[in-house]
Amino acid sequence: MEKPLGVETASERPSIDPAVDFARAIEHGKPDFAHGVILYLDDISVSFDGFQALNKLSLAIDVGELRCIIGPNGAGKTTMMDVITGKTRPDSGTVFFGQNIDLLKMTEPEVAHAGVGRKFQKPTIFEQHTVFENLELSMKADKRVRNTLFAKLNSEQRDRIAETLRQIRLEDAASRIAGLLSHGQKQWLEIGMLLMQEPKLLLLDEPVAGMSDDETERTAELFLALAGKRSLVVVEHDMAFVAKIARTVTVLHEGSVLAEGPMERVQNDPRVIEVYLGR
Repeated sequence: MEKPLGVETASERPSIDPAVDFARAIEHGKPDFAHGVILYLDDISVSFDGFQALNKLSLAIDVGELRCIIGPNGAGKTTMMDVITGKTRPDSGTVFFGQNIDLLKMTEPEVAHAGVGRKFQKPTIFEQHTVFENLELSMKADKRVRNTLFAKLNSEQRDRIAETLRQIRLEDAASRIAGLLSHGQKQWLEIGMLLMQEPKLLLLDEPVAGMSDDETERTAELFLALAGKRSLVVVEHDMAFVAKIARTVTVLHEGSVLAEGPMERVQNDPRVIEVYLGR
């Protein structure tokens, strides 16, 4: 895979003490996106007991991009997200968030703190709390017990929650207990909880699985509205949904990129039809 313009490989980067570079990036919370690439995976390989889950996978995501990732079961989609978020350590390769943050040196919480948010297929929310309280609890803040117990929201924080409620179309359900929401509404709430953490990059695993047609349509509108403001990587099997939101589609097969490009071109690629769409 050709390296994106301006992105340095590990061998090309200046010799800097990794501990100093890492500490500085976390302290200031300012990953460098000057070259327009928010995420760069280079030559990532992962094996589990002899099974090659990822095979020299290289991938670049631009700032503000909405990228869809498709492929058959076992193609490596979930493993790829596990590597990005620090859940799985690869056998080889590099993963950079912007120019200066090496995600492979970080724990899962540190990756999230750096600005990478991940939504799993099954929504994880505080079901006994209201929608508003779920967003409040997800807000970036000092989570030490004393501060949590005695904190009061200021007007700016309330405005942020109100704006997020509007974005996820749950403003009329703000006082509703989250466990009473529909499946689709729970998915939107979890997306809202991620947005409260102010991520630069969102990884979304099969976000419309189990949704009604109307909920799927609304989710497409939400993602298109978020694109440009944040970078989104959407792993999905619903091809009708992908067609609605996709600008660039990446097809994974046997742990590598099989094809990549506009949806129409990918759909008509004989290799993609054979290993995925034709099944």
